[in-house]
Amino acid sequence: PWTVSVTLTNSCVIASNQTTLYMWQYKMNKRLAALDLAQAVNAKRKDKSERLVHVDDTPSGAGEGSMDYKILNRATHDTITCIKASERLLIVARQSGVLQLYTLPRFSLDHRYQTNVTASKIAINCNATRISIINPDGLMSFFDLYLKEGESQPKFERKDVWDMRWADDNPDLLAMMEKTRMYVFKGTDPEEPILSSGYICEFSGLQIRSALLDEIIRDPEQPSRENIMDLEIKSLRDTRELLDKVGIHDAYQFIEDNSHPRLWRLLAESALEQLQLEMAERAFVRSQDYQGIQLVKRLHKLDSENKQSAEIAAYQGRYEAAERLYLDMDRRDLAVQLRVKLGDWFRVVQLLKSGGAGGNDTLYQKAWNAIGDYYADRLKWSSAVSYYQQSQNMEKLVECYYLLEDYDKLSGLIEQVPDNNALLENIASKCASVGMCHEASRALVKSNKVKEAVDCCVALNQWDRAVEIAHEHNMSSVDELLAKYAAHLLEKGKLLDAIELYRKANHYIDAAKLMFKLAAESSEIPSHALRTKKLYVLGAMLVEQYNTHIMSDRSALDSLIHTNSVSIEDSRLIDNAWRGAEGYHFLLLAQRQLYEGFTDAALRTAHALVDYEDVIPTETIYAIIALTATIARSFGTCSNAFIKLENVESEESRAEYEQLAVEIFTRYPPRDSRTQKIECTNCEGSITDYGNTCSICDTKYPRCIVTGAPLTSVHSGNVTRANIARRRRTLSLSARASVSHTHCLR
Repeated sequence: PWTVSVTLTNSCVIASNQTTLYMWQYKMNKRLAALDLAQAVNAKRKDKSERLVHVDDTPSGAGEGSMDYKILNRATHDTITCIKASERLLIVARQSGVLQLYTLPRFSLDHRYQTNVTASKIAINCNATRISIINPDGLMSFFDLYLKEGESQPKFERKDVWDMRWADDNPDLLAMMEKTRMYVFKGTDPEEPILSSGYICEFSGLQIRSALLDEIIRDPEQPSRENIMDLEIKSLRDTRELLDKVGIHDAYQFIEDNSHPRLWRLLAESALEQLQLEMAERAFVRSQDYQGIQLVKRLHKLDSENKQSAEIAAYQGRYEAAERLYLDMDRRDLAVQLRVKLGDWFRVVQLLKSGGAGGNDTLYQKAWNAIGDYYADRLKWSSAVSYYQQSQNMEKLVECYYLLEDYDKLSGLIEQVPDNNALLENIASKCASVGMCHEASRALVKSNKVKEAVDCCVALNQWDRAVEIAHEHNMSSVDELLAKYAAHLLEKGKLLDAIELYRKANHYIDAAKLMFKLAAESSEIPSHALRTKKLYVLGAMLVEQYNTHIMSDRSALDSLIHTNSVSIEDSRLIDNAWRGAEGYHFLLLAQRQLYEGFTDAALRTAHALVDYEDVIPTETIYAIIALTATIARSFGTCSNAFIKLENVESEESRAEYEQLAVEIFTRYPPRDSRTQKIECTNCEGSITDYGNTCSICDTKYPRCIVTGAPLTSVHSGNVTRANIARRRRTLSLSARASVSHTHCLR
């Protein structure tokens, strides 16, 4: 089986088996990325984030290392034993003791070093000038990579070593594990050992972090914090002891001799606690701590030691102590400022409510907003709303109400937001997204976005609201848009949708035209007589809604002017709105009377259909007359009906009617068996029972909706034609009392 070694840096991962090295550069340095980008544009280089190199090859970094998996099958007599990488170089140790040094991230072979040690583990110091090597027997030694002329390799060896790590911030410090003791070397000089059996995880800031892996593996599901140990090296421990027992000035010399940023920071902290600002500033300078230097400058400007102590406590993270010092000085405003800097807005509110100086409405509002943001970040919208209400943050309230789906309160904000405020558009957008057309349009109108309000109503198919807004603001584009949308629906064959569109937009005449068109199409199918009547009734009802709408929205004079401005076609449609419904009502009434055995009444009603040839097909009219006349034995009337039927366009039907007429009239003479007369109330003349017009004075009597007989008593009283029309409409609707728009259309 292959032995795989893996090493990791901040930008790449390198893995190896016994013969091959693989590198994946997962993070690109910005400067190198810009350089590679320029090279890629100029030379169209392929992506080199992954490279595969055989250990016997000598890559120059100019293009070698492509992903050629065939090299995995190449053997070598000198296999890889271990690898180790830093940010700048990769060390590959081979069985013969050869160390190969590759430069990263170019992955080019720069040096080969011959040693007499077969490495099983390698560590590189922080400036990549020295490495430490452990052989399979646990013998550790040093090897310097860049020796000057005349220098020799350090003669350093330690036995029974099983772990090691160089310090991240000092190239001379090395921590190593020897049996159950931890040694720290400065150069080649060891410090006093520390009893430990942990694996070294990190070494920085004169502090070593190690993990007791044996203890962790025993119970990996419940690891204990006690299995991670932080150990301080001797110089750090001695510095603490000097600062505690001897004093700052004596400790200064020791730190000068053992200079390290961590020691200088420790000295600066101790000097701050004793308010020795000059010494603290010098220590911050030596540790290159810019923030600490600025702190000392601020401390010099403070006028009391208590303020300085409070500022130092805040710098060191002891915020409760700093606040206590401010409150003891009766400087609640400074305590509030401290909490504001920390973003502890809950404590800010507590301090402001507890009284004293430092509170104002602006600060309260800022605190409420910050607490609301705290809850909003955690998706606790209900809690956030209460704080946004206190701060009167309308923008945040809109978001919270929308996320809480509290649309009533969301729409209630429209009245609270000033006119022409940009927030109104946001409210409108959110209302429109959930179908709240009225609220969305109201918000847009308030923000002076009338066109957008109309577009919103159109998008939500609320054309009545769109027309209302357009009329209120004297817009003329709605009718054009309505016509375009209706034409689009008609192209798709959605006639009923177009009718509903016009009806909602209060364009009742246009809706009635489409309804009458639909009724005319239905009339072509004889078996759909009842459906056709319903469609004509609905069309007439739309015309009635138009009349009601005109009378309710305008004065009498305006209505008269509007009536005179209506086109001739529309005027004819308005005047004859109920004509189609009446015609099909009489057709159905004649059929019902015929089936119920009232032949004379059926014939009288069938005669009424002659006045509706513009609505009902001629063939249908005279066919029902011929049928009822034959049953009523009025063969004269039947003969007249067959004369009309023999002139139909269809030759096949014409031939059938001619054959049927021959069969009937060869047996029965074309005479009516009986004829009844009705006296005309307007003159001394008379009218036939089947007619409704006087032959002398040409007075035309309306027919009864229920029986189909002429109403000769109409002229005897003060019954106007308007009353007759109203009665006709009422009786037409009573023929099907439960008709509704949806039921009839569907």
